[in-house]
Amino acid sequence: LFLCFQVKLPPQKEVVTAEELMAHLGDCILSTQPQEPSEGLQLNFQQNINDTMTVLPKLSTGLDVNVRFTGVSDFEYTPECIIFDLLNVPLYHGWLVDPQSPEVVQAVGKLSYNQLVEKIITCKQASDSSLVSEGLVAEQFLESTASQLTYHGLCELTATVKEGELSVFFRNNHFSTMMKDKGHLYLLVTDQGFLQEERVVWESLHNVDGDSCFCDTHFHLSHTPGKEGATAAPQDHHLQQRQVDQDYMIALSLQQQQGQDHSVLSDLELARQLQQEEYQQQQQRQQQPPHYPPQGHTQPSSRPSGERRQRQKPDLDCTLL
Repeated sequence: LFLCFQVKLPPQKEVVTAEELMAHLGDCILSTQPQEPSEGLQLNFQQNINDTMTVLPKLSTGLDVNVRFTGVSDFEYTPECIIFDLLNVPLYHGWLVDPQSPEVVQAVGKLSYNQLVEKIITCKQASDSSLVSEGLVAEQFLESTASQLTYHGLCELTATVKEGELSVFFRNNHFSTMMKDKGHLYLLVTDQGFLQEERVVWESLHNVDGDSCFCDTHFHLSHTPGKEGATAAPQDHHLQQRQVDQDYMIALSLQQQQGQDHSVLSDLELARQLQQEEYQQQQQRQQQPPHYPPQGHTQPSSRPSGERRQRQKPDLDCTLL
């Protein structure tokens, strides 16, 4: 709501208390009152307001939602969902059954998560072997998708969410702000550990296993600023950033085409880091005289910013180029 400017804060406001936030939400909900004098619409709105005011205090501790595995927008309708409807905020999830797995489709059906758990318990206690088998298939589905996101669900999310749309994404009992930019999904970073990192604003959502990348406010690939970034020339930084963004988008496309190869982005990160350190090494060679440690002493454990990072060679019959 803040990013859509439906709720505004006073200038220079840095901290919002829970009470102030509830007041902002209450005002925003009241502003949705229909303008038509129809008695039916007014009564329905009044009933929705009463239900919302009952649920509103729960926002500070969390809302209970019950997903269905048939679509990214499919949830069991509960009183908690009325807040999203009144504020016109889309609510998505990516916990879907792959239609190419007919046994899982039959075992899960159109049940919600709570209903599926009850079915598993009932089937495992049944005397019919077919029911027992169906319960085991459903149980295996929940165990194999414990991250509450599947590749089929990720594909459906990418296809369903509109370009530039701000929405709420539910996963692992958490709500995140999600946005789609240039065909890719991003989650707003709210972790306390990134509070002072101004260039870490969004986290990419392109992988089920959590191999994500951080981006700045313009959705450019971001890296934690350090000594290397502080000594780089401004013009070189902009050229390098543009190249990294281009390589990042190519890597994403290749990753989606090649069955979600987890090594693409990690290799891209390593190549960029080695390139940066090589550049810094050249700069230091030009600006500083060579330094030779006295014999009989080892190098300190902390590595200078310009020194080339060495990567341990794994005990494998392969070489990373």
